[in-house]
Formats: sequence, C-alpha cells, structure tokens
Amino acid sequence: MKKNFILPLAVSVAVMLILPWLVVTFVKDDAGMAVCFLLFFVINPVYFIIIGAFAERDIKHLWSLLVISAILFLTSTWIFFDIGEIAFILYMVIYLVLGIASMLISIFIRKKTHR
Repeated sequence: MKKNFILPLAVSVAVMLILPWLVVTFVKDDAGMAVCFLLFFVINPVYFIIIGAFAERDIKHLWSLLVISAILFLTSTWIFFDIGEIAFILYMVIYLVLGIASMLISIFIRKKTHR
C-alpha cells in the first residue's frame, strides 16, 4: 500500500508545488499569465481527474490523495500568487469535485464491466 501511495503523493507535490514555483520563477510577463492559465484550466483539472481514477483502485487507502492534492494546490497558490485569495478556494473545490466524479465514474465503469 505504501508504494501505491508514495509515488502519487510525490507526483502531487511536483504538480501542485513545483510547477507553480517554476512558473513564477522562470516565466515572466504575459507568457507567465498564459502558463498560469494552462496550469489552472488544463493541467490541474486533468491531474485531478487522473488521480481520482487512480484512487478508485483502492478507495479505502487512496481517497486521501484527492484531499492532499487539493490542500497542496491551495497552499502553493497562496504561497506563490496571492495569500488568502478566495478564488483559489473555489478552484480547489472544483478540482475536488472533478476528482471525486472521476473516481465515482471509474467505480461505475468497473462494476458494469465486471458483471
């Protein structure tokens, strides 16, 4: 179980903490804004969908990956962009909903195909 948890946790840290830091540190001006849009509207939602589908394999132990990833997202945005910004809480909730929905859809598909 630890092996199934540590690798996705490391990927979550990379996607939710290191990518925003790289954007803020190395991408300047308008290009930085474009990369932030990619991060918020493409990379993060797709990541939460993938991690939700992955968590379906062992919901009892892996459901917390969604919550940890959401907390990492909120932490990184408040550190690197604007602390206390309420919009980032909304993004976090939307990402959580996407992850939970993908987990539930994966459960539904698995039950339908294993009959």
